[in-house]
Amino acid sequence: MSQDSLFSSGQELANLVVSSDLLHDSWATIYELLSHAYLNNPTNLAPIAFKVYYPYNTNGAIIAFVSSPTCTTVHHLQKEMVSSEDLKGSQLDFDFISTKLNPHFSVHKGAIALFASLLNQLSALKLQLDSFSPLIITGHSLGGSVASLFTLWLLDNISLKDNNKRPTCITFGSPFLGDRGLQQAISERPSWNSSFLHVASNQDPIPRFFISPTNGFSGSIPQSCVYKPFGTFLLCSDSDCSCFEEPESVLELMMAMNSISQQQDNGFLVFNYGPILECLKHRVICKGTSQLSDFGVSQLQAGIILQLEAIGIGGQQTSNMSFLRSMEERVKASFVKKTNAFDPGKKLSKIKEDMAYLEWYKKATLNEGGCYICFKERGSGSRDVVKSREEIVKRHRILTKYWKRMVAEVEKLPQKEEAAFRTRWLYGGTNYRRMVEPLEIAEYYMKGNRDYVNFGRSEHYKLLEKWMNKDKIGGIANDRRKAVSLTEDSCFWAYVEEAIITSKGLREGSSEEKEKSRRNLVNFGEYVMSLIRSYSVSTEIFQPQSTFMKKWWQEYRQDILSSLYSCPLTFYMENEEYRSYA
Repeated sequence: MSQDSLFSSGQELANLVVSSDLLHDSWATIYELLSHAYLNNPTNLAPIAFKVYYPYNTNGAIIAFVSSPTCTTVHHLQKEMVSSEDLKGSQLDFDFISTKLNPHFSVHKGAIALFASLLNQLSALKLQLDSFSPLIITGHSLGGSVASLFTLWLLDNISLKDNNKRPTCITFGSPFLGDRGLQQAISERPSWNSSFLHVASNQDPIPRFFISPTNGFSGSIPQSCVYKPFGTFLLCSDSDCSCFEEPESVLELMMAMNSISQQQDNGFLVFNYGPILECLKHRVICKGTSQLSDFGVSQLQAGIILQLEAIGIGGQQTSNMSFLRSMEERVKASFVKKTNAFDPGKKLSKIKEDMAYLEWYKKATLNEGGCYICFKERGSGSRDVVKSREEIVKRHRILTKYWKRMVAEVEKLPQKEEAAFRTRWLYGGTNYRRMVEPLEIAEYYMKGNRDYVNFGRSEHYKLLEKWMNKDKIGGIANDRRKAVSLTEDSCFWAYVEEAIITSKGLREGSSEEKEKSRRNLVNFGEYVMSLIRSYSVSTEIFQPQSTFMKKWWQEYRQDILSSLYSCPLTFYMENEEYRSYA
């Protein structure tokens, strides 16, 4: 997708949305509830009302929230926020929204208060919603804020696999709900962010209430604007509409709408979105950008101009080149972000191909000492094995880049979604670690480095191992009677390399150094025997040309026998019990 089509697709998405029945059904339920609860019942003092509607023949439902017109006053639309820390431990604990990168956030205090007033009823309703599909949560004005909170509440209990159960939240004329912490915590979960569609008219002042007023649009966002948008916004005027997803662009456009419309705003009367939706549904939008390109603007700028005109902020804004350039840069940045977005599933088949190649290499090198020593000693092995080494280096780098990014993405997730990752992907991550990390260890010691485990090991290997141990993926089986194909401890060869270095101390070191080396080798022996007894080490290590056999046992055998004759591993090796290990 090009940058031009990325921006112009906003109108295509808008046309798709307004031509469907989704918006119209949602607004119809809102207006029916609004009329019944408040417009036809002026004595009703309840600040918020909600109702479940069943407009579909299927199991679908719409839950509508509306706030009293008296809520849309400056008193109720106060700028105060309540922080996630203040909500902890209460019935309104929204701590599940927090992520590792964004642990703290704040939300509108008035919206929280309205949500709290319905908490008992919504808790009971929450238990009944598993069977509803589709499930639409909708709301108007501050009712839209409550709808957003209720949707987040539901999303917390939905597995990443249950796409059919994910609710869609559609708000009309709703003010921004929270600060940047809330925005970014939601944006970190694409499945959550895509669940929200906010409809805002250029004639409705409520969606822009929390945006600081400015004397005309200056092209920059004031620091005092602490409320931030999330989700997709359908911005509309009497004549047209367009969709926007990039948060900072939404904020800039809402500010521009605020600047242009502030002379037209007449208090905080209930704005009726029905006529505007009906008008947009029946309007066929056929626009092109070719003629605009003739006037010295790029195709991307032409698309921006058409979208600005669609939401009623054309004219002076579209002739303001600094404003156009600002929007253009945001579009390009959004394009780069989408282009570089990490999709683990999309690359999985290629990753499986790379892993299969490494598995072939492992089998091909088995009779020549194993893949570890063949990879480390560039010239060793048959002609085909040596020729394949460059290809292995390439596959090694591809796999490491993939899993490093995968682990980095998971680190951003909250605990629940991190656990979902472990269930779906950790088996592959564990096989990758056991296959590829030994190659990295080989490169590390080939350069003359020491103590890989403490000074050379990548963080993503540590995390994959930590998650494996936590979920017991590939853990030791007590009844195992056959050796594993991949040594379970991916750092095994690092310990072998350290044992080789330590064994030199038995031969060449001072008395003190020899004693220290002896203690270290005793520990190494106990470690290796624990793997052997549990069949957790591959038969590869006992190949005659392997690093373990050739570089450690055979080269330092006499030194080891004289210093560690009572060590179980020494006895095991000297009596060649390893020949029966399989």
